[in-house]
Amino acid sequence: MRTVLVTGPGGAGRTTVAAATALAGSRQAARTLLISADAVPGFPSDTEPAQVADALWSVRIDSGAHFRGELLALQDQLSGVLGLLGGNRLDGEELTELPGSDQLALLHTLRRAAQGDWSRNGYDLLVVDLPPLREALAVLALPEQLRRYLRRLLPQERQAARALRPMLAQLAGVPMPAQWLYEAAARRDAELAGVQALIENRATTLRLVVEPGPAAEDALRTARTGLALHGLRVDAVVANRVLPRHSPDPWFAALAAQQEKCLDGWREEWAPEAPTVQVAHLGRDPQGPDDLIGLTGGDDRPAAPVAGPDGGRAEDPWWIEESGAPEAPDGADGILIWCLRLPGAVKKDLQLVRRGNELLLTVGPFHRIVPLESALRRCTVSGAALTDGVLRVRFTPDPALWPRTS
Repeated sequence: MRTVLVTGPGGAGRTTVAAATALAGSRQAARTLLISADAVPGFPSDTEPAQVADALWSVRIDSGAHFRGELLALQDQLSGVLGLLGGNRLDGEELTELPGSDQLALLHTLRRAAQGDWSRNGYDLLVVDLPPLREALAVLALPEQLRRYLRRLLPQERQAARALRPMLAQLAGVPMPAQWLYEAAARRDAELAGVQALIENRATTLRLVVEPGPAAEDALRTARTGLALHGLRVDAVVANRVLPRHSPDPWFAALAAQQEKCLDGWREEWAPEAPTVQVAHLGRDPQGPDDLIGLTGGDDRPAAPVAGPDGGRAEDPWWIEESGAPEAPDGADGILIWCLRLPGAVKKDLQLVRRGNELLLTVGPFHRIVPLESALRRCTVSGAALTDGVLRVRFTPDPALWPRTS
C-alpha cells in the first residue's frame, strides 16, 4: 500500500490538496482511502470508511469520541483501585477531551489502517491529512518517543519474575507493578510499532502544501531540517493557490511576481529531493469533488503515483563511513564517522550529547534520541562537524571494549 502524508503551514489548503490527491489517485483506478480530522465539502463525515466515489473512501477522525472511549476503558481497568480509594466513576457525557488527544486519535486511526482493520476494500493508496506542519512533525515522531518511554518505564524483562514479586515488594517496601500493567504496555508498544512501521515504510512519503510567499519560505526552510532529522522523505512540494501571471492590474501582477520569485527559489532548493508542483487558484474555496478535479486539471498532478517504491522499512537517514580498518583501535585508522544529512541546519542551533548507547540530537526546535549501532557503542565520541549540510560525528574505538584480532 502506498501512503501519502499531507501537511503544510496552517491555512495553506492542505486538506483540500489531500482530498484532491485522494480523488486523483482513485481516478487512476487505485482503491484509495482518505483520512482527515477536518470536514471536506462533498465528502461523508463517518468515523468508519464511507464510499465517496468509485474506488474512493474517506474516514473522519473523531478525537473526542476516541478520548472518551480510551478513558472509560482505563477507568474499567482501574475499577478496583478506584473502589479502594473511594473514587467516583466518570460518565462519558461529562468527559471533554484534553490537549493532545487529537494526536493520539490520529495515531489510533493510522494504527487501524496499518494493521488492516479496513482491509476488506484492499486499498492501494492511503492519503492522510495531517495537522499543520510543526504539529505534524511532532505527531510523526510520537510513536518512536512513546515506545522509548515504555521501554524505560516498564522494561519487559522485569515482568519475568512474577513469583518473586510478593517477596520483592516486601524487601523494597513498595508495591510491584501489576501484571495487567505490563500487558497493557505490551499492547500499546505493539500498536505504536505498527504506526511507526507505516511512517518509516519505503512506500510512505510526505507531501508539503504551501502557498507561495515569504512566510511559507521561512516555514519550509525550518521544516526541511526537521524532516531530515526524522528521516521523512518528501515526494513533492505543492504550491497551492498560484495566481495567474501577466495580469494588467499592477497590484495583482505584483502578487503574482512575488509568488513566481518564491517558486523559483523552491525549485532550486528542493530540486535534489522533490519536485515543486503548482496548483492554480480557483478564485474561491472548493465546494466539492468537481472542484477538486478542477484543481488537478483533470490529471494526477497533485496525486502520488500509485506505483510507489517497494515495501519494506526505509533506509536509515544516517550512514557510517570508515577512515580505515576498525580492527586497529589504537590508531587514527580505526575512526568511524557517523553521518546524517541535515539540509538547512545552522551550527549554532545544533546540539549533540552522547548518553549511554544513545545520541541526543537537537537542531533548532527539533529533537531526536537516536540509538547507536553496536559498533558505535564500543567507541567514544572524539569530535563532530557540520559541513555542506551533513553532520559528521567521529567515533574512536575504545580499546577496553573493542575486540582485538591479535
